Amino acid sequence: MAKFKWQYFLKDNQLTKDDQNDCIAEVNIRDTMRNEDIAQQIIDEGSEIKHDTLVYVFTQRDRIVFDCLKSGQSVINHYYQLLPRIVGPFASNDAAFDAKIHKLMIDMVLTSFARKELALVAVESLGPKQKTAYISLVTDTLTDLTDGTITPNDDIYIEGNRIKVAGEAEGVGIFFVPEDGKAPIKVTRKLTKNDPSLLLVRVPDLEDGKYTLRIVTQFSMGQQLLKEPRTLEYKNILTVGTPSEGGADRPEIE
Repeated sequence: MAKFKWQYFLKDNQLTKDDQNDCIAEVNIRDTMRNEDIAQQIIDEGSEIKHDTLVYVFTQRDRIVFDCLKSGQSVINHYYQLLPRIVGPFASNDAAFDAKIHKLMIDMVLTSFARKELALVAVESLGPKQKTAYISLVTDTLTDLTDGTITPNDDIYIEGNRIKVAGEAEGVGIFFVPEDGKAPIKVTRKLTKNDPSLLLVRVPDLEDGKYTLRIVTQFSMGQQLLKEPRTLEYKNILTVGTPSEGGADRPEIE
């Protein structure tokens, strides 16, 4: 039996409108690992370094790596190389950078070692994606990142199933729910795209912090709206701004 396995669902390919039968795979993400979780796994494997120390080192490394990328350097390790990239067309070889057309991105290229390791991963189909309502992915259009970071006053793509915002019942809309318990913040700008499987949403002027994305809608695939609104929440926390590094004091190393 393989040690590692990816399970996946099959869902309609929205990019090929002329073919109604083809599908794409969506990997079933079992969990999202953060620095704190990775530190705990290292300790569980026998490390005697304190958990706080590991998290501190990981956080500092994350910052330094991204500073390198912001400086135009590439970063490589045993598994992948990170490279800065500018996307978007230039009209000529002397055209200027235009922030409305061009975007700064980071590419990840797998090393030969990583490709060999992935070849050892078994795959298992879980069949067609169930026709239920869910939010599957949020993409920041400014950065093209899907890691949960979002940019206030810019757009995000929200992918899923039966997520179209419809109905006039109280509470219908898109909300960002602050982790600190403050009142949810509703999206007031008209949606640029409002389809059953894809929304294009302008993020409000949110303060730095962590948020849960919530959609409340009466949309149904039939001719009639739902009598009671349905509430959907994205399983991954969204982050505005730079997460706290846990203070300036360096933990003691044992």
